[in-house]
Amino acid sequence: MKKELDMNRIPKHIAVIMDGNGRWATERGKDRSYGHQAGVDTVRRITAECARLGVKYLTLYTFSTENWNRPQDEVHALMGLVLTSLEDEIFQKHNVRFRVIGDRSRLSQEVQDKLLATEEHTAGNTTMTMVVALSYSSRWEIKETVKTLAEQVQQGVIHVQDINEDLISKNLQTSFMPDPDLLIRTGGELRVSNYLLWQIAYSELYFCDTYWPDFDEEDLKKAILCYQGRQRRYGKTESQIEREFNESNKQ
Repeated sequence: MKKELDMNRIPKHIAVIMDGNGRWATERGKDRSYGHQAGVDTVRRITAECARLGVKYLTLYTFSTENWNRPQDEVHALMGLVLTSLEDEIFQKHNVRFRVIGDRSRLSQEVQDKLLATEEHTAGNTTMTMVVALSYSSRWEIKETVKTLAEQVQQGVIHVQDINEDLISKNLQTSFMPDPDLLIRTGGELRVSNYLLWQIAYSELYFCDTYWPDFDEEDLKKAILCYQGRQRRYGKTESQIEREFNESNKQ
């Protein structure tokens, strides 16, 4: 499969909705937390493979703001997994930087401290950035951005006329990275679940039935291969894209 990939067209940023952990465990007669643990193992494998392939940003939907409504024992287990997974040597082994987006104020102080320590410890890593969306939802992010811009207008820092798409993007939590080229959702559901709604406006979407614990390196390459078979037009016509491509190759 790797031989079929165009290594010059690897998506720079892949975002993933890691769905199916609980169902994977339930179908095996196990507690849902067993599925989340298996999902962490998949994170390690996919992170390593993305780094090897040359992906620069990997954003993982780990825990949404809506997930706080789940049973408390499951929430507690998920937070425990966050803490233990941050001990993983994968960050140093594969030169991966760690970043977090989301509402940290809702997390325990222990989790907040561990997240910050891992971010600081990996700040110098340059091969790839793994971004964890934790206590995150896109509507929450957009709401906070609107409030920030409104405060800046009120304080006279900016004028209403200054607000444009670029300014909004610069005030989102994801301002440090480009928008996703490819969004992958595992688990068979066909929705984006309040995830990076602003950022995926022109992302290619890939859905598969495979539960996240079973998603492996070959599944990742299938998603990338599907991405490479598409033409990203950004509202333009096919002939316009082809003309721009030909002109760029002449330069």
